[in-house]
Amino acid sequence: MSIPHAQSGQAIQVAPFGPDLGQQRTVALFKSTQLEVMRLVLLAGKSMPAHKLSGEITIQCIEGKLDISVAGTTTLLQAGELMYLVGEVPHSVTALVDASALVTIVLHRA
Repeated sequence: MSIPHAQSGQAIQVAPFGPDLGQQRTVALFKSTQLEVMRLVLLAGKSMPAHKLSGEITIQCIEGKLDISVAGTTTLLQAGELMYLVGEVPHSVTALVDASALVTIVLHRA
């Protein structure tokens, strides 16, 4: 059973999961023709391998710590921090500890 995406005008909970983080999974919160927002959940030691997207993205760490590798440079992203990436830039994400993040993806350039 798929989780329904949020509708326009609907509030979406993005507070830290806290002690329940280990039982959560990555979900798409909503997707339109130009924008997608996901709640990424990565447990300690897990990663998303290097990939690139055509549109710009932001990664906002909600809880935990993430290593973001971009063009040979790795940056620590901690709770409360946000990173912006231009489109077509290869990047990977690794959780140093259990972590969740809000990922925004621009699907089409205007």
